[in-house]
Amino acid sequence: MRSSILSAVTAAATLAFSGLGHAAGIDEWKSRSVYQVMIDRFARTDGSSAECEMHLFCGGTWKGLMNKLDYIQDMGFTAIQISPIVKNIEEHTAVGDAYHGYWSLDNYKLNDKFGTEKDFKDLVAELHKRDILLMVDVVVNNMVQKFDNVIPPKIDYSKFNPFNDKKYFHPYCNVSDWTNIKESQDCWLYPYGVALADLDTESPVVSKELNSWVKGLVSNYSIDGLRIDAAKHVNDEFLPAFVEASGVFAWGEIYTDSPDELCRYQSLDLLPGMPNYLEFWPLNDAFNGGTFEDVATMKEAARSGCNDTYALGNFVENHDTARFANRNDDIAIAKNAMTYILLNDGIPTVYQGQEQHFNGNSTPFNREPLWLSNYDKTAPLYVLTSTLNKIRNNAIKLDSSYIESPAETLRVDNNHFCMKKGPYGSQVVFCVTNKSTAGTKYEMNVGGFQASEEVVEVLTCRHNTADGTGTITMYMNNGEPKVYVPAAALKDTGICKETTKDEYSSAAPGALGVTGGLAMAVAFGWAATFLF
Repeated sequence: MRSSILSAVTAAATLAFSGLGHAAGIDEWKSRSVYQVMIDRFARTDGSSAECEMHLFCGGTWKGLMNKLDYIQDMGFTAIQISPIVKNIEEHTAVGDAYHGYWSLDNYKLNDKFGTEKDFKDLVAELHKRDILLMVDVVVNNMVQKFDNVIPPKIDYSKFNPFNDKKYFHPYCNVSDWTNIKESQDCWLYPYGVALADLDTESPVVSKELNSWVKGLVSNYSIDGLRIDAAKHVNDEFLPAFVEASGVFAWGEIYTDSPDELCRYQSLDLLPGMPNYLEFWPLNDAFNGGTFEDVATMKEAARSGCNDTYALGNFVENHDTARFANRNDDIAIAKNAMTYILLNDGIPTVYQGQEQHFNGNSTPFNREPLWLSNYDKTAPLYVLTSTLNKIRNNAIKLDSSYIESPAETLRVDNNHFCMKKGPYGSQVVFCVTNKSTAGTKYEMNVGGFQASEEVVEVLTCRHNTADGTGTITMYMNNGEPKVYVPAAALKDTGICKETTKDEYSSAAPGALGVTGGLAMAVAFGWAATFLF
């Protein structure tokens, strides 16, 4: 390895191990909201905005990202997750170039397609200057070479650094049964166009080297957190030692809709957190003809099964999934989805371009260059995201217990999901709906406040007053989400400096009261969360 195991350990030891990361632990990460960046598709160094072939390199760089940090910070994000930074294969393949960064060839070199070491260090320094945390994707399941699609793959292991010998990898086999844990951990993934040579992370030599490497990587570049790609496909024993060696918070990608399968990574202390795939599917379904009752059911299952749902990352799209707007491009639906992930329990995660309503389908079309949007800060979802992040950040500033205050269900039915997040005084009461822009006017009574409390709907800057039971009347229209906070909580924030009365200009037809919501809450065992 490297050329020998000894030289690999020696080389790693030359890195400065003092002051791991930016001293951001799990509690600090829970207070952040994350913007996911694919470096090659975010911004070019020269700021140019020409189109490119989606399966090839498009020219985004670390310096380009640094030059456009205002775009991210002005949305209120306090952390950035970026694609892997190590050297990848350079050949063109049947499935495109390694523009995404996940086809590792040399762990001990940075990817010069994205810039120089100075460029990367300058980016990290600028992020920390702005109090923005950095999470970096890392690949530990495999190393990669171009594949001619002839089985078994012909691998020149000497090209890999540090794992330059066949003995560091599992023998070739293709995953055929994804429910078989042993097979999915030991066999090779997706053998087409590129061969993903599966590392034998059960080997003490391999695991020791990866632990040494990640410790040096985090220390040398002051990385604050990790996302471990394909964590489901390495053996259980490897993960906790790897996270401990890194010295920072980590998400592990566990691609599953099973609470038992995902939550065991926390209950067995294998990983501190994971992207929240449990709610990903029912949430997408709820906004596309399904019901929010399924989302509520999954939320309760996650709370019951996982040790810490506040360390899960909420999302409705990422670089591996079709864009949310590909399935439904209604802007009101997109606003409701954004509202849910930014105000729900857990760590909000927004994939670049979601705020511009990008609608690409499967890879690589879900990886559109962001410069095609001209970084439009007036786009409806950009403006909404900025407001919601300000509200969340302010609630945390007012009372740090907001982070781990469980969101209480106030109402759930086929078309609505209303929750109260945070203690009184800094609480946020929000309702999302799947009625779309075609949604009609109606009134809906929802609790969550104290008696006679003055409140503000922050997306329209309209004021309202809770009745004697802490209930307010929400004036629903056009399928828009609603977000209310105590008026007193907005003092000195610059949010909704002026407000108007929360009402319709003409009488609204009918009203939705709390009775249906209460019945549904009882069914889920949440009756105590209603505040009347």
